[in-house]
Amino acid sequence: MARSTPVKKAIRSLTWLLVIIAGLTALNGTATFLNDSGRDGWWDGASWVPELALDLQGGTQITLAAQLQSGETVSSQQLDQAVTIIRQRIDSAGVSESEITKQGTQNIVVSIPGRPDNATLERIEASAKLTFRPVLYTEAVSNAAVGGEGDGATASPTATPYTPNPDLESTPTASPTNASDLSWITPQLADLYQNYDCAAENDLATARDDEPLVTCSTDGTAKYILGPVEVQGSDISDATNGLAADSQGNSTNTWAVNLEFDGQGTDRFSEVTSRLVSLQAPQNQFAVTLDNQVITAPSANAAITDGRAQITGQFTQDSSKTLADQLKFGALPLSFSVQSNETITATLGQTQLVSGLIAGLIGLILVVIYSLIQYRALAFVTVLSLVIAAVLTYLVIAILSWREGYRLSLAGVTGLIVAIGITADSFIVYFERIRDELRDGRILESAVESGWKRAIRTIVASDTVNFLAAITLFILAVGNVKGFALTLGITTVIDLIVVSLFTHPMLQLIARTRFFGEGHSFSGLDPRALGAVYRGRAQFRTPAVAGRKGAGGREAVKRQTIAERKAAEKNTERVDTSTAGEGKKDS
Repeated sequence: MARSTPVKKAIRSLTWLLVIIAGLTALNGTATFLNDSGRDGWWDGASWVPELALDLQGGTQITLAAQLQSGETVSSQQLDQAVTIIRQRIDSAGVSESEITKQGTQNIVVSIPGRPDNATLERIEASAKLTFRPVLYTEAVSNAAVGGEGDGATASPTATPYTPNPDLESTPTASPTNASDLSWITPQLADLYQNYDCAAENDLATARDDEPLVTCSTDGTAKYILGPVEVQGSDISDATNGLAADSQGNSTNTWAVNLEFDGQGTDRFSEVTSRLVSLQAPQNQFAVTLDNQVITAPSANAAITDGRAQITGQFTQDSSKTLADQLKFGALPLSFSVQSNETITATLGQTQLVSGLIAGLIGLILVVIYSLIQYRALAFVTVLSLVIAAVLTYLVIAILSWREGYRLSLAGVTGLIVAIGITADSFIVYFERIRDELRDGRILESAVESGWKRAIRTIVASDTVNFLAAITLFILAVGNVKGFALTLGITTVIDLIVVSLFTHPMLQLIARTRFFGEGHSFSGLDPRALGAVYRGRAQFRTPAVAGRKGAGGREAVKRQTIAERKAAEKNTERVDTSTAGEGKKDS
């Protein structure tokens, strides 16, 4: 026998749901297998178990101390700005439930769940002020000079910082006309450059912005003499990475970093690049320094007057992303040094996690009990729908954990518990719409389709409000509240998927069974217990509920609509009038 159209649609929807679950399972399973086998790639850190946040797992606490010159002070505004920038650095890799707070008047405490990877630690510890300085002179440095092959800029234990001869002249013989003027190179500065060892632990924190600087690149492969600071990192409004375009606007295979300056930065950068473009190498280079070390020193190929610059070089996708993050989030108003780096224990721990899970289980049990009392056998659809929603949520959370750095906090667990009510609410709306259709005299198969058309509008409206609230919280909030917003948003989307691809198709299928289709008294869809009415041709019969006894009659009275009650009252008044008239005739 050929299948009806609702059955075909139901099977198609359930198939799509199975494909989604299988796809998420395969993605997480494959990534976990590759990670466990020790292969490097986008699956690094993949696991079946979501990572826990700081309040449940503990983690690493890093204390940053402001580096001040003699007589300098730190304002509360500067510390607040530094906290915001460091939080942006950490969150740029995903929601990690980290905590960044001020400590006293000069320190910032960064708490990160678990043991962060080296990239995250470098992102935090590279917390110096970002500056742009013109290059006065530079030369390459051999690997042997910086601690041996493969050591990069690692400080050598035997290397000591060089102190220039104090008898040499330290004042320029002629007053420099601009930051690129070679008059900045005094005999004492030249002596320092000649003997400067990139492998030594040189003190760069006290370098002044209005004086030249001898320094090295962060990888220790080049040594520089730089002029005074001309553009501050705080003048950058945005920095992104992407593929560079050629003169015709076509994308190339070369990765680049794109910069955008604010109004003040645009004016300063325009003035500097207009000067540099006319100079010979290496004076046409503009060094970007972080912690007074050169992270890149591109050449100025043209005067840039619109505040939009592009840095090209031997970049990969990852290295261009790292540099873009450094430029975008590196503009701290102060220089900081790492004062301490220690492991901390969980502030809430496993006990609170278990308590939260027990609370969720109690809520789930109450929902099941309510469904059994109110909807009887129909409650099994509620239970199965909640199980499907739980499976989808777990898979999504697990994938976000290793792919985007998400960590589950107690606030996130709260969001998952709230989702039980959101999902149950959708079922109740749908079931009640079906019951309304049954009271109106429809058969169950027709009631399922008509009730779905009416219910889906209400469900979508309700979930849209929840989703907008989650988005607002995620954008405006920080820390644990952001984690709550994320889980709330995820479960709201999953609720729509489950009710569309599982709950409705299941009701389409069970409506064709004898138990539900004929309205068994334990099915929860018994038309007689609901007070159904019959619509004949040009006729309408109101349910005779007034004289019915037992639970069925009471349920029918309870479930009457306003229109049905008014019709019943009018019918009762007509009966009373007729009876009174007959009494007068008899008398």
